[in-house]
Amino acid sequence: MGIHTIRLPDVGEGVAEAELVEWQVKVGDVVKEDDVVAAVMTDKAAVEVPSPISGTVTWLGGEIGDLIAVGEKLIQLSVEGDGNDTQDAAASAQPEIKPAIDKTPPVHGSATEQEESAEREPRESTAPVSKPLAEKHSRSTEPYTQATKPLAAPSVRARARDEGIDLRNVPGSGPAGRISQQDLSDFIDSGRTTSSSSGSSKRKRNDVREIKVIGMRRKIAEKMSLSKSRIPHITIVEEIDMTELEELRAALNKKHDSKRTKLTLLPFMMRAIVEAVTDQPELNARFDDDAGVVRQHGSVNIGIATQTENGLNVIVVHHAESAGLWDNAAKVSQLADDARAGTIKLENLTGGTITITSLGALGAIATTPIINHPEVAIVGINKMQIRPMWDGQQFQPCKMMNISCSFDHRVVDGWDAAVFVQKLKTLLESPAMLFVEG
Repeated sequence: MGIHTIRLPDVGEGVAEAELVEWQVKVGDVVKEDDVVAAVMTDKAAVEVPSPISGTVTWLGGEIGDLIAVGEKLIQLSVEGDGNDTQDAAASAQPEIKPAIDKTPPVHGSATEQEESAEREPRESTAPVSKPLAEKHSRSTEPYTQATKPLAAPSVRARARDEGIDLRNVPGSGPAGRISQQDLSDFIDSGRTTSSSSGSSKRKRNDVREIKVIGMRRKIAEKMSLSKSRIPHITIVEEIDMTELEELRAALNKKHDSKRTKLTLLPFMMRAIVEAVTDQPELNARFDDDAGVVRQHGSVNIGIATQTENGLNVIVVHHAESAGLWDNAAKVSQLADDARAGTIKLENLTGGTITITSLGALGAIATTPIINHPEVAIVGINKMQIRPMWDGQQFQPCKMMNISCSFDHRVVDGWDAAVFVQKLKTLLESPAMLFVEG
């Protein structure tokens, strides 16, 4: 018997470390080749780490929420043959199993410290290749039993905890009995859940739940904190008469029906932004505040805030200036589907130069959007509703919508911000001024 060490593989270009968000195994578990052993989070992508070999788990290299450097030991298996870790092979011969969690803290230091650590402990070429969360794995086809640790994504486990459901009781429809959100919803709808509460629903409650902020939620928290701590925001709210644009949008959708992607408001807003930043390129920019440099971009790479089961993603439509109305609509639809499925590529989550955010039908009269650092502007879409508007002679029913635009006041003056907002208002209220295909 030997010891095989699995190290955290390279999970993305330029990624030095990843956050451990889930263990799929525990000490003593038997795993087969290609079984997923852990899930880690990098920037905005979740990645599963498979085992390249069959064996028995003898050691786990961290706790949920730990940051683990690329190349650092992640897990060790007792395997047939010599294994790949001769240093730990002798220790494995002892009758006692090693503790489940390594007490040595993971590398949290600077990039220089991590490089020095990597030099002291050379990486091995046997690290498994990472796989996207939504990729289908060729796992064992053994039937799922309650004695087996249920396979499920972190978001599914979190929801089950909130609902007070033991996942061992939920039938999974995925490979090796993996439980999906739909499986959990079907289980809840079946009424097989049991409530732990009894008596009056008005009784006093003193329970407190502590929820560790990890994974996507921690990434979002870090991003928002960075933006609010560094950027002095100025927000302008303006109302827009969307009646004419909505009539045009309905007519175009009716004309092309199922032949083309259905047009939402987003591609029109994207087109308006492209036109507006042509006159004000300083708003299609990224501010490197550490270097004191504003980089104005020729390409208009529009970020679209998209809600997923794992949190908020900002998908990026690159070169929106070179695409037509329907092309941008198709790109937004495809990238949003990829983000919700967990298959979106890192390149489609980075490189934005200006962002659109919307709460859709849940939107309010006004919002104060937080800029997606290091960008310098963000456009917020609020709820559309019919309101009576005075045309000089009488009140007319109009489809009105407010936009809330925030700007980095360090590099964008109030006057320039107001000019940009008024440009958007003019273009959206007179959609014939926008370039429309067909």
